[in-house]
Formats: sequence, C-alpha cells, structure tokens
Amino acid sequence: MRKLTIALMASAIALAGATGASAAEIAVIVKTVNSTFWQNVQKGADAAIATAKGKHTMTFQGPAAESAIADEVNMVENAVNRKVGAILLAPSDPDALVPAVKKAWEARIPVVIIDSQLADGADKYYQSFLATDNRKAGELAAQAMIDKVGTTGKIAVMSYVAGAGSEIGRVGGFTDYIKKNSKLEIVGPYYSQSQMATALNQTTDVLAANSDLKGIFGANEPTAIGMGRAIKQAGKAGKLVAIGFDGNQDLQEFVKDGTLHATVVQGSFQMGDKGVEALLKLLDKQKVEKTIDTGVVVVTKDNIDKPEAKNVLY
Repeated sequence: MRKLTIALMASAIALAGATGASAAEIAVIVKTVNSTFWQNVQKGADAAIATAKGKHTMTFQGPAAESAIADEVNMVENAVNRKVGAILLAPSDPDALVPAVKKAWEARIPVVIIDSQLADGADKYYQSFLATDNRKAGELAAQAMIDKVGTTGKIAVMSYVAGAGSEIGRVGGFTDYIKKNSKLEIVGPYYSQSQMATALNQTTDVLAANSDLKGIFGANEPTAIGMGRAIKQAGKAGKLVAIGFDGNQDLQEFVKDGTLHATVVQGSFQMGDKGVEALLKLLDKQKVEKTIDTGVVVVTKDNIDKPEAKNVLY
C-alpha cells in the first residue's frame, strides 16, 4: 500500500510538473496605459485569455506616455529576460523596438505586433501583424472631409507622434488623398506627442491664426479630444468641419453634439482579442495569418447608435 501511495504521489508530481511546463505568460505591452484606446485593447486581451481557462496567464503594461519609447523597449527586454511564453506588442517607434523584438525571436518567444508596423525587414522577427489599415483609414477621413468642405479652402492636420508606424500610414493616407483629390491647402501637421493638453493648445493657436479654416483633422484619440475641446472653447463648434480618430466617450459626445462631423474608429477591442487569440494558437503550435486587418468604421451622428458603430465604440 505504501509503495502504491508513493507511486501515486510521484505521478501527481510529474503531472503537475508537465502542466506547469506547458503554462505560459503572455506579456501584452502597449504604447501607453493612460488612454482608453489601449484600455479597450486590454479588455479584448482579457476576453481572449479567458478562453484559455487558466492554461496560460497574461500581464498588461505600457509606459506613462506614448513618447516614452525607451520605457517600452525596457518592458520588452524585461519580458524576454523573464522568459515569457509570448509577447503581444504595440510598438511606439518602428525602429527603436526592433532590437528588443529580435531578442525575443532569438529566445524563440513568439511575438505578435498590433496597431503600428515595425521597420522594413523586421517582419522575420514576429509571427503576425494585426492592425487597422491606417492608410485606408486616413483616406476615409480625407474623403469625409472633402464631402463636407468641398475641394477648395484651408484645412489643418493635428497629428501625434512623428514617425510612429500608425501615424505614417494614417496621416500620410489623409494628406496624400487630399492632395490627389482636391485643391485644399493643408496647414500642419502639428504633433501633440499624444498629449491631450498639447493638442488643445496647438488647436487653439491654429484656430486663432487661421480664421478662414474650413476643416480640421485630429489623428488619434488624445489629439482629437484636445482638438474638440479647443473648438468648443473657441466657439467654433459646427462652424468648421472637424474629423477625429478613435471612439472613446468624449469623442462620441463630440459627434452627438456636432463638434465633430465624424470620427474614424479602429477595432481596438479586436486588436487585443485577436492578438492574444493568435498567440494562443502559436503556443498550441498552430499557424496564424501573417497579416490580419482589424477594420475601421466612420462614425457620424447618423450611424452612432447602429450596431456597426456600437461594435467599435468604447
């Protein structure tokens, strides 16, 4: 009986060891934790990790600001050093994060990139890229602008972090489309560093210096919020065409009260959900698509209460 008990204990310990070995930490590292956009990404990631039913764990972190690029690099390197099972990363800079992602690749840690692309040539270091087609999203914002202001006059572009992968595609798509399809004069872009207060001050100055401005585009969540607040404070709500980007509560209210004609909304929840889902597949030795489009919706007062908008607003 004693021998049987010892054998059963040994089997249990071995099984526990095997189970522990198969469990892995998925490290989700985003551009900043101080944004409802990235908090909505976390909600999606939470939903996906719940489907693992405890087989794997997840951590979520990001710098205090999107401009704190060195902090994000350190977070990725720390994740590699503690031998996490997989990494979901939204890189704040296309070049600066490449060495850290390469270290993960060398350590055989699968990486899925979301929102912003890494520099050309770095695609061999990660398994999948999930994002809005930012260039297409910028073009949709530009088309919405032209539809309302026409093809002549002056518009301003309020951007965020120069050189960020999403910014290059989004603002590049917007300005290229405007130049190709209209004679609109573009003022800017101005870079808020994704700081709402900075965007507010910049927009206040732009409005004061350009009394003939017909339209203005705020290219990400904190920038668009600051832009919207500046427009209201200047008494310009409804007097020029303002188009935002992303879909938190502030921006939804701006659409409803007419401060914004429209806001272009990404599937932020889907980035977290589908990103972690892809990593779970990779940990289970399954294949995933190299590129996954998480979509975008142009939200206006006409469709803000419809399912197509409710599915992406947060």
